[in-house]
Amino acid sequence: MRHADLLAEVPMFEGLTDADREALGTRLTERNVAAGQAVFAKGDAGSSMYLVLSGSVQIFLPSEDKEAPRVVLKDVRTGEYFGELSLFDDKPRSASVEATVDTTLLELTREEFAEALSKSKTAALSILSEMAERLRVTNAMLGERAAKDVVKEIEENLTWGQRLADKVAELNGSWAFILFLLGITVVWAAVNHYIPHPFDDYPFVFLNLVLAILVALQGPLIVMSQNRQTLKDRAQAETDFRVNLKNEVGIETLLRELGAFRVEATKRLDVLERAARNERVRAEIPVKSPGGPLA
Repeated sequence: MRHADLLAEVPMFEGLTDADREALGTRLTERNVAAGQAVFAKGDAGSSMYLVLSGSVQIFLPSEDKEAPRVVLKDVRTGEYFGELSLFDDKPRSASVEATVDTTLLELTREEFAEALSKSKTAALSILSEMAERLRVTNAMLGERAAKDVVKEIEENLTWGQRLADKVAELNGSWAFILFLLGITVVWAAVNHYIPHPFDDYPFVFLNLVLAILVALQGPLIVMSQNRQTLKDRAQAETDFRVNLKNEVGIETLLRELGAFRVEATKRLDVLERAARNERVRAEIPVKSPGGPLA
């Protein structure tokens, strides 16, 4: 894959012109990483972003206990990227990255990125616009009520056919349906055995046809219901993420306010202690009476 085409897969660079992407692609440096080799470790200084040209890497949080398993955050494969925020700040890496197979990475350093932007105002404005849009979306997400019953919202907007598919899937997974089929089979066989002119004599070809049609209809209905359940699970996961993100931001804000309050309280306490100490010193110093010895 061409370097410029790979850059087009990164949302931050989607708005760049073809010429800007080509120019930025020439600044990418190939870096080969053997399987099991670390790309960088948590806490390292970050100054580059990486695109996976071939292979795969794993982003994880290392465990302080060597015997405990590490927490895997994501597997990044060919065409994907990671570490893009390091182009804008000097903060340490928040996770470790290790190659799971022999991998070729494309590295874009902060210096090369800044030099490319300095030579193209349109590229700089495009990237700033993309970052501003991300910030606006984040602010909108944090500003709205995160907790909501998404499953109830989905179920309220279901069509008649979708509700029928869910009912069929629910019925198929019950003992009632099994007993119903057994009862139909026994009754069908008994009726065709005892009536003088059976309409579906043994081996019950018509019954087999009805059951085959029933099974053929059940399959798509069950798959429809399963797809809808997957949609519900995905919506629930997105809601949980928003709730957790909003709670995390709220906790960080509360911690900042508590820190500011603690600093202010410490200052006020110091002032009160100095005032009390001055009062105590003044009380201990004898007062000189006019025209006479010290009282």
